[in-house]
Amino acid sequence: MDADLLQIARSTKGFMPEDEGLALHRLACQQLPHGPALEVGSYCGKSAVYLGAAARRTGPECVVFTVDHHRGSEENQAGWEHHDPEVVDPETGLMDTLPTFRRTIASAGLEAQVVAVLGTSVTVSRHWRIPLALLFIDGGHGVQPARDDFAGWPHWVQPGGLLAIHDVFPDPAEGGRPPYEQIYLPALASGHFEEVEAVGSLRVLRRVAGQAGERLPA
Repeated sequence: MDADLLQIARSTKGFMPEDEGLALHRLACQQLPHGPALEVGSYCGKSAVYLGAAARRTGPECVVFTVDHHRGSEENQAGWEHHDPEVVDPETGLMDTLPTFRRTIASAGLEAQVVAVLGTSVTVSRHWRIPLALLFIDGGHGVQPARDDFAGWPHWVQPGGLLAIHDVFPDPAEGGRPPYEQIYLPALASGHFEEVEAVGSLRVLRRVAGQAGERLPA
């Protein structure tokens, strides 16, 4: 990964360890020649820099879509562990990470590669129709948001494409359960995905059955 972009990723607000970000970058370089990438949950743009850097390196037609309402997940709200008052809009009193995200992508020179889609995961996924070479899910970590992300997105991964899931903790002592219980385990149980790699809390599954757009077994 280019040193200047790696420095921007390091300095951007977010929760992705560098080894996992670099793994995501490597996977995107591998997959982007075969179709677009999409991430669910962008926050301030740290992971989008890793993905966008891969798109810039891989080719002029490569693109990364990012889906986020930019009002913060449950765990980002006031009174919760991951709340950051610096990204609260003083006029509305609500979290608004969109201005920070846009500054991050602009400073990285990745506006041609990273396309921000502003909206909830449920709403955007309901209208999505593009097969994906790489899907990265790092959205809300509550039970219902994780269920919604599983219902809305993995079936758009094309055969041979990758589903990367962040914050997967098989051991409850290490972290929250919803990404593990509501996304990772159902994807494996569907028979449409098999695990191919793990880096820290990042789990990577390859689609081995079905076609993009075909709903996964319940």
